[in-house]
Amino acid sequence: MNRCTRLLAVTLAAALAVAGCGAERNAVPPASAQADQFLFERGTAAFKEKKWLQAREYFRQIVDNYPQSTYRPDAKLAVGDTYIGEHSVEALMLGVNEFREFLTFYPTSARADYAQYRLATALAEQMLAAERDQTNTREVIKEMQVFFDRYPNSALMPEAKTLMRRAKDRLSEASYRVGFYYFRSKWYPGAIDRFKEVLAADPEFTSRDAVYYHLAESLLKVGTEASKAEALPYFERLLKEFEQSSYLQLARRRVEELKGAAGAQR
Repeated sequence: MNRCTRLLAVTLAAALAVAGCGAERNAVPPASAQADQFLFERGTAAFKEKKWLQAREYFRQIVDNYPQSTYRPDAKLAVGDTYIGEHSVEALMLGVNEFREFLTFYPTSARADYAQYRLATALAEQMLAAERDQTNTREVIKEMQVFFDRYPNSALMPEAKTLMRRAKDRLSEASYRVGFYYFRSKWYPGAIDRFKEVLAADPEFTSRDAVYYHLAESLLKVGTEASKAEALPYFERLLKEFEQSSYLQLARRRVEELKGAAGAQR
């Protein structure tokens, strides 16, 4: 056997070996009456090992080739979950599409609430930092509101509330930062308006202690007796609603000053 012949033989052997491995990974046992179950079990095993592409191949075969399978709805959801697992922007967008399709094909499914929740999750993973565009954050809030309206008795409600709070906090933080920019620029009327908007739109904002403090400080900076009187309740709300905050000591000092000044005027 000359050198070229030997090289060709080695190449063919390697190709057959690779093909054999791929076939072993994806092949369904011959004449299997439960091929869909086999694929689902293989996909689930790969998913647990975070082998997202491999898992998706198994689940996709069920979705594409077994339209009557009882595993098909769960496989469709699992395809979306593999995209979330990959976590790239492209994969997350594909995940959103998978969950939207599920809700179109299976609107009355017992797992429709899961699809809606995971749709919002895929969008939440695309939210940008507070100082950047908040389009995806608003989409998360919109989709989570759909979840609350359609599935009020869902077992996923605790996780859903946490996700909604996360999205609302991001949106409120973005708005607060605009007000804080006005505050640092000493444009106090603009800061006051923005801070009040945050509290009106999201009274449960996790970081509202910062809003209370800077809103009250802005009112003090305006300098009128009316604005000083309006500032005091915000300092007091900060002290009442927060056991821990970097603004507590400053707020206590302001309350003492304002009440002392009011007492001196009597």
